Amino acid sequence: MFLTSRVPFPLEKGDKLRAYHQMKTMSRRHDIYLISMGNAPISEEDQKELLSFCKDVWVYESNLLSRLLNLLVSWWSGFPFQVGYFFNAGADLFIKEKIALIQPDHLFVQLVRMSEYVKDVDDIPKSLDYMDSFSTGMLRRKEKELSWRKFFFGWEHQRLAKYEGNIFRKFDHHFIISAQDRSLMDFPEKDQIVIIPNGVDDQFFRPTARKKTHELLFTGNMSYAPNVAAVKTIVKEILPLVWQKYPQCKLMIAGANPSAEVKALEEERVTVTGWLDDIRTAYEAGMICLAPLDIGTGLQNKLLEAMSMEIPCITSSLTNNALGAKDGKEIIIADDAQANAAAVIELLDHPQKRISFGKAGKDFVTSTYNWEAISLKLEQAMGL
Repeated sequence: MFLTSRVPFPLEKGDKLRAYHQMKTMSRRHDIYLISMGNAPISEEDQKELLSFCKDVWVYESNLLSRLLNLLVSWWSGFPFQVGYFFNAGADLFIKEKIALIQPDHLFVQLVRMSEYVKDVDDIPKSLDYMDSFSTGMLRRKEKELSWRKFFFGWEHQRLAKYEGNIFRKFDHHFIISAQDRSLMDFPEKDQIVIIPNGVDDQFFRPTARKKTHELLFTGNMSYAPNVAAVKTIVKEILPLVWQKYPQCKLMIAGANPSAEVKALEEERVTVTGWLDDIRTAYEAGMICLAPLDIGTGLQNKLLEAMSMEIPCITSSLTNNALGAKDGKEIIIADDAQANAAAVIELLDHPQKRISFGKAGKDFVTSTYNWEAISLKLEQAMGL
């Protein structure tokens, strides 16, 4: 039985994509049941997709007022807001009723924000997928913020760091996306966390011969703070340098829920698409994937997908630490605006280099990030 904080379809966010592929691959060998939190009824189309590999799917709906009240409770209880926002008594009763009904052989919890619901279930083996170091993400947000927001993210960092360690002891198995994220955890048992990376469906994300309409591409959930910061860096710091040589260079920003800050970046040479029914259309349009991320944690699906479609990628050292691609062969690492702009110009100057990086990147993700092999490793670590 999987417990997720969001319905894992459609696949516009990294946590959804991870749970979706884990469940779909594991369903070839196991009966999978899903319980998700939601703020609206699941659509018939989305439910049909999930039921194509799940035995049953339940969504517990809670409205915004309920979640805000949960935040107030977390303030007094000492919970991190990440946990308090998703926890309420009604959902707790709902989840325990479903556990009693199904009597699953294993409980799999995605993210610490869902762990409160089953932390005291002692008669069923339990796994917790941290995914990444949430506490470190809050610390990096703190370093970028000003005024009261700096205090808030610092406070949330402290609560999350403590909670991540405390909740470890309530679960039998523990997983995380990368060695980098595991090293950032702040508790003695962190080395017992098993690394289970994300994968990529290389048959779905395949290169096509469609004509490119934009030189640069950035994809992701465009209300997520690290993505917002990255595209602001591209438009305000990197593109002005590129435009000195290539004044007509175009950027496509593709992904769901673009924030007001992201929408404000749109102009003649910067396209903000919003939600796309098929994200592959964005990859087909972009010549180079540019991802100057310096806040987020975890493994970036945007890079796996772009590389699988033979699109050359430029990213930061921080991001590639989780990915593990070879700089100068499979990926280009750039850590400031000047280096990013120089890398873009180099690839625009030399089409053969774009092809070479694209093919090497494809080979790398196909051999390293295969969902089937990753899911088998996960099952073995869970003792299934």
